[in-house]
This record gives sequence, C-alpha cells and structure tokens, in this order.
Amino acid sequence: MITVFLLVMSVIAGILLGKYFGKRQKLAKNLLILSAGFLITVCLNEVFPQVYASGAGGGLGIFVIAGVLLQMILEALTKGFEHGHLHHHSEHNILPVALMVGLFIHAFIEGIPLANERETLSPYLLGIVFHNLPISFILGAFLFNRHGESRSTTSYPSLLIIALFALASPLGMLLGNYFNPDLQPYFLAVVGGIFLHISSVIIFESNKNHNIDWLKIGLVILGVSLALVMHLFHHHAH
Repeated sequence: MITVFLLVMSVIAGILLGKYFGKRQKLAKNLLILSAGFLITVCLNEVFPQVYASGAGGGLGIFVIAGVLLQMILEALTKGFEHGHLHHHSEHNILPVALMVGLFIHAFIEGIPLANERETLSPYLLGIVFHNLPISFILGAFLFNRHGESRSTTSYPSLLIIALFALASPLGMLLGNYFNPDLQPYFLAVVGGIFLHISSVIIFESNKNHNIDWLKIGLVILGVSLALVMHLFHHHAH
C-alpha cells in the first residue's frame, strides 16, 4: 500500500505544482534536468547491477535496447512531452489522445517490476517517484494553464486524465503479480532502457549555441548526488 500511495502522491504533487507554478517554464525545465541526473544514476547504479546480478543469463542487453526503442516509439505519440516539449501540444484545447496513451503505457510498464520488489522503499521505486514529479508538473501546467481555462476550475476530462496517469504504474504493478518472478530481470532491463533514453536525452540536449550551461551542469550534479546519497543510505541500512 505504501508503494501505491507514493506512486499516486508523486503524480498529485506534481500536478498541483504544475497547476500553481506551471507558467514558469524554466522551473519545469530545471526539475526535469534534476530528475534526469537522479534517474540516470539510479539506472546505472541500481537497476542495471540488479539486472546483471540476477543470473538470468545472456541476452539481457537486448531487452535494454528494446526499452530504448520502445521509448522512441512512445515519443512518436507524446512528441517529447516527458522532456518538457510543450510546443507540440500547446495549440490544442484538449489533451491529444495519442499523448495520453503514450504517457499511460510508459508509466504502466514502469510499474510491472514493482510487483516483485522485496523492499518497501527500493531505489527503483524512488527513481519512478522522482521521475513522476516533473512529468506530472508539465501535465498539470498543460491542463490548468491553457488559454481561457481558470485554475480555480477542474473539468471532468482533466480529472480523468490525472486519474489515469496516477493509476498507470499501480495497475502495471497489479499485472506484474501474474507474471513469473523469474521474468523480473527482463522487465527491469526494459525499464532500464526507458530510463536511460529519457534521462540521456534530457541531459544531452544541445544548449543554445552549444554554450556551457553551468546551471544545467549543476542540476545534473545535484541529481546525481541525491541518488548517490540514497544509494549509500540504502546499502548501509542493509
């Protein structure tokens, strides 16, 4: 129940931040960069070692690549929404169905490996929670800061969209209970590929005129540092 609570609350918290601070696009971008540094560290320091230490045999790298390719396909639906690219959707008065489908599948797949997590607050779970916040921020900004829509009102379609996204990972976790636990490393490998692609795209997106962006570098270092502190605390506790 704690896992479901954290997954849902990370989305709700991000939505509320987006509702009230969504017009500050710089804030959304900085949150994404911070989360990317955290996520890529969790991916390389926690997810991949767990995958390759599982003894699942060869071919795991193919599943990592499959995760990268899957995320590329999903981004054909989301148009880079999870990277903070709002301009593809800003001209629409309603959230495109393809975007919502892409975000739902993305979050649903991330939830599947949680079914076999033995720890309540695993690094993998915290990686998802940290990842949910900026995406939900952007989603909240889109839903509540569109032209002509008051922040004080919440339409039923917006509530449905929020509910679907908030429940996507818990539903994936529910489905994961029906899979053989031996498949856990393969699902983790796929999600690791998804994490790797998203975080690397955010981190390595070209800066304007290819100038050094010290704020971006600092935010990445901060995200990495937070993940490393979590890693040390987690392993010290065990």
